[in-house]
Amino acid sequence: MTTQEINFDGLIGPTHNYAGLSLGNVASEANAGDVASPRAAALQGLAKMGRLMALGLDQGFLPPPPRPAVAPLRRLGFSGTDTQVLAAAAKDDPALLRAACSASSMWAANAATVIAAPDSADGRVHLVTANLASMPHRALEAADTHAALRRVFFDETLFAVHPPLPFGRHFGDEGAANHMRLAPGHAAPGLNVFVHGEERGGRFPERQALRASQAVARITGAREALFVRQSAQAIRAGAFHNDVVAVANEMVLLVHPQAYDDAETVFAILRTRGVEILTVEGVSLADAVASYLFNSQLVTLADGSMALILPAEAKADAAVWRAVERLLASGGAIRRAEVVDLRESMRNGGGPACLRLRVVLSDAERAACAPGVFLDDALHGRLVGWVERHYRDRLSEPDLADAALLDEGRRALAELTDLLGLGAVYPFQLA
Repeated sequence: MTTQEINFDGLIGPTHNYAGLSLGNVASEANAGDVASPRAAALQGLAKMGRLMALGLDQGFLPPPPRPAVAPLRRLGFSGTDTQVLAAAAKDDPALLRAACSASSMWAANAATVIAAPDSADGRVHLVTANLASMPHRALEAADTHAALRRVFFDETLFAVHPPLPFGRHFGDEGAANHMRLAPGHAAPGLNVFVHGEERGGRFPERQALRASQAVARITGAREALFVRQSAQAIRAGAFHNDVVAVANEMVLLVHPQAYDDAETVFAILRTRGVEILTVEGVSLADAVASYLFNSQLVTLADGSMALILPAEAKADAAVWRAVERLLASGGAIRRAEVVDLRESMRNGGGPACLRLRVVLSDAERAACAPGVFLDDALHGRLVGWVERHYRDRLSEPDLADAALLDEGRRALAELTDLLGLGAVYPFQLA
């Protein structure tokens, strides 16, 4: 029996737009109000998934939730038909409508924290759905994400899918974007590193609460956990999640030297466990955030070497790319760099690592997942055709109030459930 890490990417939804909703996300704020292309965004995401498949890796995905999200607007006092609810929200609270239309669930790294079976007390794979309590548009995702994860990982003998933590921002939990697993192999027991912030008075929110990380470790029965505080300077530079300044795979940690408070102590602890620490010199925090060098995917290939899946913005920055070339020439574990075009996602503040949830699965666990969520070439081609049929090429903020957008999205998702053989799963299909 083999065990592998499978990336479950968030399939980008038809309301991808630049509303600038994410305080502390430099790219999101800088591009607020620009015209987005949902079609290009989704096709770029699928192309990245195809690149991973071409490297010999299994690739999964999570379908998008329904957007605009009408049900939360109803709970907030808007009434009438669905189109009337959207029209009233557009008139009375445009910011709330923008939140209800966000396609930010595409960044599946925020879907949940995953504790692999070898690391948990009961030997099951545990997924704790993130509450994303620090941002209204993201907090709307939690219920939909929990339901989707339960559909995919439904076998309770092998999986435990936990609901989001309670108590809102007091237990703010951002999921796998602030969690790393370090292990000598995917099947071996590992150390789970939880990275958190702390309220230190900066202009950007420190989204991950220490108490949330501790609660996730308790709930999942994580055998070995290390809690690390992200540095204030990293957060001030726009590293709103750990995965903007660090990426880990097996026993390798690629990290910015200013990622953590008392970083040398953290690195010393990890080195005692045999972790190879690769700090990147000559790249400022500002350049790291702009290029999303550390928001790359670090994956193990069939020959045991590692590849770095980088956004095109990393290659476009001369200093960053020189650092990558030095890394590849160093003779370490990382031997290959693959550059992908994710411009639409990047302009909203999400790179390759943001788009995927890493789940370590044995053959038996993989076989127990819901069918239809693992890509092959044929399904990949069908999804590309589905996007080309249903997604708009251009979407701007005023378009979010367009009643036709709701109908277009629902038709697309209804066809998607047929294409995947999921049956009726969305609320509008069950009404």
